[in-house]
Amino acid sequence: MFDRVLIANRGEIAVRIERTLADWVGELAVPIYRGCEVTGFVQDDAGVDVALSDGRSLRAKYLVGCDGGRSLIRKKAGIDFSGWDPSTSYLIAEVELGEEPEWGIRRGEKGMAAIGKLEEGKRARVVLNEKQMRQGDEPTLGDVREALVAAYGTDYGLRSASYISRFTDMARQAASYRDGRVLLAGDAAHVHSPMGGQGLNLGVQDAVNLGWKLAQVVHGTSPESLLSTYHAERHPVGARVLRNTMALTAIERGDDRNEALREMMSELLQIDETRKRYVAMMSGLDIHYDLGKGHPLLGRRMPDLDLVTADGPQRVFALLHAARPVLLNLGEPGAFDITPWADRVRLIDARYAGVWELPALGAVAAPTAVLIRPDGHVAWVGDGTDHGLRDALTPWFGPPAAAQGAPRLG
Repeated sequence: MFDRVLIANRGEIAVRIERTLADWVGELAVPIYRGCEVTGFVQDDAGVDVALSDGRSLRAKYLVGCDGGRSLIRKKAGIDFSGWDPSTSYLIAEVELGEEPEWGIRRGEKGMAAIGKLEEGKRARVVLNEKQMRQGDEPTLGDVREALVAAYGTDYGLRSASYISRFTDMARQAASYRDGRVLLAGDAAHVHSPMGGQGLNLGVQDAVNLGWKLAQVVHGTSPESLLSTYHAERHPVGARVLRNTMALTAIERGDDRNEALREMMSELLQIDETRKRYVAMMSGLDIHYDLGKGHPLLGRRMPDLDLVTADGPQRVFALLHAARPVLLNLGEPGAFDITPWADRVRLIDARYAGVWELPALGAVAAPTAVLIRPDGHVAWVGDGTDHGLRDALTPWFGPPAAAQGAPRLG
């Protein structure tokens, strides 16, 4: 399990995701200001004035800092970024080698070295622990060669590198994800070792959690207090990932004590339940927002079920593509009247005959209805009645409006 943690091709995956998101932004005709940087901002009770490096100034209701671990937005907002300083640094590179290397992972006292084969001939991805902890300066081909020789006694005829980067095991988190009209997401809110490949999931989940809430506040659907749930829900998730990556970094070090710990963990991961819980934790599928007591689904990510409707089969996640909340009725058709929220919440009658299973918990009792937020998390679970439904609709999707007729599928 641990031997496969760091070899994943994150770079290519990230590029594909960025390209997909950029295409989507283009379809939505969102204005993009290229070739300039944010140099500062001033917020007041009504909005934020953002200064750009080309001399222009923009006015917005809210400002979201997604500008990485060295975030200027976070620094200008005065948000503390405390945590743990780095203890080691790594190089990661895609290189061309003249000789066949030793594929796989090798561990040392301070960390690990790994060489993974890429599809193109003798090209490889290398991850190498540096003898001295370095930060700041741009890594070079010479640095890669030095680290290869230190780990393997040879540079395997290193010829060139198409990509070189450096990372450390520093772990820091913003004390608050919000300061008035300024919010933080992604690496601006948290930095950690990439061990385990959790950073991309974490940042995207931040954005999805914040996006629909911010949209509802900007459009006047919900009060500004809804934004307070962003920090409340996402900060504990970020803190947990920081701890996870610190543990994974420590367990990859090659001294005898860590070797004993790694062997013990490997034995535990042979147990089916332990393995399922570990995978759910690493993938972020076990996230449980505290929405009160009730059904095990409450606050958790909705499973992507194969539903049957009057219009044919549907997958749950396909119903969320419009970024609107969904009330999924799996009981008697027409059992719910959400007319006061019909302009915001989609009501769907459907059937599902399979077992309800959650990644972290296994099988759970089948509900008769679920209210699903746009981020895929369950805000209410029905037990055959609509008890508590209105109390869940109002805080998440705004107060009831005049009757307009509920749209219905199935």
